[in-house]
Amino acid sequence: MVGTNGKGSTCAMLEAGLLACGLRVGRFTSPHLEAYEERVRTGGQDLDPQRTARFLDWAKVNAPDAPFFDLTLALAARTFREDGVQVAVMEAGVGGVSDATQALGRVVAVALTNVALDHTGVLGETVREIARDKARAARPGVPLLTTATGEALDEVTRVAAEIGAPLWTPESRPGLFDLPRPPALAGPHQARNAALAAATLRTLGYGAGVEAALAATHPARLERFAVSGRTVLVDGAHNPHAAGVLAQAVPRADVLLFGNLARKDTAATLTPLLAVAPVRVFTAPGETATPPGELAARYGGVADPDPHAALTRALAFTPQGGTLLVAGSLYLAGTVRAALRAGV
Repeated sequence: MVGTNGKGSTCAMLEAGLLACGLRVGRFTSPHLEAYEERVRTGGQDLDPQRTARFLDWAKVNAPDAPFFDLTLALAARTFREDGVQVAVMEAGVGGVSDATQALGRVVAVALTNVALDHTGVLGETVREIARDKARAARPGVPLLTTATGEALDEVTRVAAEIGAPLWTPESRPGLFDLPRPPALAGPHQARNAALAAATLRTLGYGAGVEAALAATHPARLERFAVSGRTVLVDGAHNPHAAGVLAQAVPRADVLLFGNLARKDTAATLTPLLAVAPVRVFTAPGETATPPGELAARYGGVADPDPHAALTRALAFTPQGGTLLVAGSLYLAGTVRAALRAGV
């Protein structure tokens, strides 16, 4: 599973559909929201932390200098082998051909959600460059399915031809991508993710799982909480493309709680959300966050570097019957949803 946005939602729908078909399913995704073990799932359940601890003991001796993502991928592969997984849904970390998931064998399908500007320092400065990197995750003779559009699709088409991967899109195979109903996940953008999941299931011969895929949920994707008569929407949108999609899905809220990592294009990510809410609270989802005080001074609002304190302030600003939108970082989303589930 490759793409700029929507990978996690599509993986969740694929997992649900494959499980409904009676398969032993593994799922590898990143990042996690609250617990590291969310990254590696078997049979719809997060990894047992004791297995993580045993793997870390092994890694300290055998791979002390390996990158974090590569080690987590290795943990997933080992877990899936030990647990007799029949089909594994594997999400790339960054890019496609440049990603560690290229080490995987026995790939039976490659799904590409969409392409937009993100990780430009690694993947390229233009949509075409990024699309080329992601599309090169394709394998000769292995179906490459995508819901990408525009110049990204043009580049994906070129790469698929070069590699010799059959390319299937909603335009070339409409029946494959057809949905019997909208997905349970909120937001109009989820229809394209669901279409990609449905097409992948059908390609693998598990079309019977489409209904279960459409019923799937995934945390921090326009996730709704009710707090003292207020609605809180938590979303992990963390780049300009995702923020633009979120602004279309939620055109109006009373308060915005926003935090973004400095390595992202914070200004372009925040811009689509400024018109959504007149009141803004800025916070820091981690040590490498864009300073919230700078954001408050530039865009108007209040700043609190502590996400928990910022959440309390944002809720206080939200009127009874009103809506608080939380966005800008999956790390912020994880912190906020944990606080909300604990009763703030």
